[in-house]
Amino acid sequence: MILVTGMAGFIGHAVAAALAARGERVIGIDNLNDYYDPALKRARLADLSARFGDAIAFVEADIADEAALDAVVAGRGVDRIVHLAAQAGVRYSLENPRAYVRANLAGHVNILELARGLGVRHLVYASSSSVYGGNDKMPFSVEDRVDRPVSLYAATKRADELLSESYAHLFRIPQTGLRFFTVYGPWGRPDMAPWLFTAAILEGRPIKLFNNGVMRRDFTYIDDIVAGVLAALDRPPADDRAEKPGGSVTPHARYNLGNNQAEELVRLIDAIEAACGRGAVREMHPMQPGDVCATYADIGETTRDLGFVPVTPIAHGIARFVDWYRGYYRI
Repeated sequence: MILVTGMAGFIGHAVAAALAARGERVIGIDNLNDYYDPALKRARLADLSARFGDAIAFVEADIADEAALDAVVAGRGVDRIVHLAAQAGVRYSLENPRAYVRANLAGHVNILELARGLGVRHLVYASSSSVYGGNDKMPFSVEDRVDRPVSLYAATKRADELLSESYAHLFRIPQTGLRFFTVYGPWGRPDMAPWLFTAAILEGRPIKLFNNGVMRRDFTYIDDIVAGVLAALDRPPADDRAEKPGGSVTPHARYNLGNNQAEELVRLIDAIEAACGRGAVREMHPMQPGDVCATYADIGETTRDLGFVPVTPIAHGIARFVDWYRGYYRI
């Protein structure tokens, strides 16, 4: 059985569906917090229940609560973990840093201890492109130094990687950390640009462009991300003392999951305008604290080791997202 943490989240929902579709038994947990509307999280869970029935179990639980975690897995035969639960969002980390320490640090340690106690075959966990922080070398490689975080969120995700490295060294737990790059698509997050821009355009409100719109992002479609997560899950790193992507000689590898395209923000807006059939009113704003001007994934190791090849152009992915958004809100 596979434990999926953060199953009511955007990526967790999609990963759980893909695992169930290929015949895996899945148990998911989520604390259903109110960082964004919990109704969307419950709708994702309802979608999983309608499509897969008893093949996916769900328990409301907080990864920061170690006793609750132990109770969830007791007697279930969990042998693999996909750990996606986290407090997300760069800007919110300026407002509520303790939420990040609780979920991303204490929660990650609890998952590591759970994996240790269960003796799992593989722990795959979510990292983030944010760990590259102030790096100005493009594209970002997993071999780059990542010791200049520009947000607390980035610092916690980098700390998670280091905690995982220590557990891989001390307890030989096979682990793979995946640095996600700007994931978007149906059932996405309401705090991300594709959702915010789509909502504003359809409602006739201005969209806010930070750094006066001079931004580039490696927008990666959800189906491509899910393919990468499953490919990683199926290939635990060997405990052979050989160097893994990211530099570890323990059974711990790190990979970028991105589209390998640094898209200008204007291309995203063009795609949303085309899918919505109307233009955007653009408001220019200065750079936000904790943000970065560009992200761009080097996926050479990911393709070589995992067979990861993203296939969804941004115009196609955005069209699918806007279609889903209209259906979800019935507009």
